[in-house]
Amino acid sequence: MQSDRPGILILCTGNSCRSQMAAAYLEELAGDRLQVYSAGTEPEEDIHPLTRVVLSEDGLDISDRRPTHFREYLGRIPVYYLLIVCDGAAKSCPSVWPGVMERLSWPFDDPAAVDGTHDEKLAAFRQTRDEIKARVKSWTDSLTLQPAVNEAE
Repeated sequence: MQSDRPGILILCTGNSCRSQMAAAYLEELAGDRLQVYSAGTEPEEDIHPLTRVVLSEDGLDISDRRPTHFREYLGRIPVYYLLIVCDGAAKSCPSVWPGVMERLSWPFDDPAAVDGTHDEKLAAFRQTRDEIKARVKSWTDSLTLQPAVNEAE
């Protein structure tokens, strides 16, 4: 799991919607600059099917992903950025995470909490996806990282 790229852990409660979306876009837009991890404070059994649907609409395949508990990473991977994408995780996340240099809080509404028809639920997932994608793009466009290894040496 070690990498010469700074690690970013995206944390949510269930690790089945928002954190998976953010991880997919971070890998797509900055995977060459960041080592991306995703976890939950109370992970679900599986990724929400509509998460997979809306990401596939954007050409992103997360079929090999599964929800992961944050304890699988705590103290085991270098995390430079800790990105919390829901208020629930913000409340239950450890207040101190070893090595974290920057803690980001980007709470998004939980599309899985929407009641309604299939089309209404799908619309909620698309809206959350689009909000996450825009926020990730804006952040990665302004992200400047120092190289981990000086290639001139």
